[in-house]
Amino acid sequence: MSEYRLQTPLTEEDILQLKVGDKVLLSGIIYTARDAAHKRLLEALAKGEELPFPVEGAVIYYVGPSPAPPGKVIGSAGPTTSYRMDSYAPTLHKLGVKATIGKGKRSPEVKEALQKYKAVYFGATGGAGALLSKCIKRAKIIAYEDLGPEAIRALQVEDFPLLVVNDAYGGELYVTFD
Repeated sequence: MSEYRLQTPLTEEDILQLKVGDKVLLSGIIYTARDAAHKRLLEALAKGEELPFPVEGAVIYYVGPSPAPPGKVIGSAGPTTSYRMDSYAPTLHKLGVKATIGKGKRSPEVKEALQKYKAVYFGATGGAGALLSKCIKRAKIIAYEDLGPEAIRALQVEDFPLLVVNDAYGGELYVTFD
C-alpha cells in the first residue's frame, strides 16, 4: 500500500496509479452532495441543463456538514453512508466525476462504473467529522441552498485524509476483511 498527495481536479493518470488500501492526502476543490442534491443533478441533466460545477475530474463528498461555529469555516463534516447515492453515481462517473468520498460499501453497478470510467471510491473516517473539518479551508454554497445542510458546496481542502476503498481495477478494500 502506497501513499499519495493528489490535487483536484483528478486525472485518469491520478486514478490509475491508485490501488485498494492506498492512503491519499487530497487538496483542492471538492463538492458536497447527498441524495437530495444528486436527485436534482440528474433532473437538471434530464432537462438538458448545465450542472452547477465542472464534473470533469471532480470529486464529490457525501456529506451534510453541520453549521459553522463562530470563527470556523464549517462545522463537523463527516461522511454519510454512500449506498444512498448508488443509483446516481454511475451517471456522474460517465460524465467525468473521478472520485466520490463516503463510508460503507458500494453497489455492483457503482463498482462496474468505477472500472468502466476509470474512477475510485474513497473512504473517509466515519465519526471523525470534527477532525476532518480541520482540513477544510473554505466552504461556499454553490447550488440548491434550500436544501440546507444538503446544499451543494465547493470545499477548498488541504491534505484531506482518505483511503482507497474501491479502485478502477475492480478491487475492494472491504472484501479483504470479509
